[in-house]
Amino acid sequence: MKKFKRIFALTGAILLILLYVSTLVFAFIDHPASMGLLKAAVACTILLPVLLYAYALVYKATRKEDEDSETEN
Repeated sequence: MKKFKRIFALTGAILLILLYVSTLVFAFIDHPASMGLLKAAVACTILLPVLLYAYALVYKATRKEDEDSETEN
């Protein structure tokens, strides 16, 4: 399971880097659709870490309950 967590963390970090780069690119492009894309990139840059953190908290809470129930049996 530790390998899964590392892969998940690496994937999240790569996605964040790509979002930062895309935000920068969309800020400099002079195209009618670039403003909408810029807003979407900024929103995803904020939401992705929040969702990853929430997923980690839920995962930790559910794993803790599973470990507690295994030790009681």
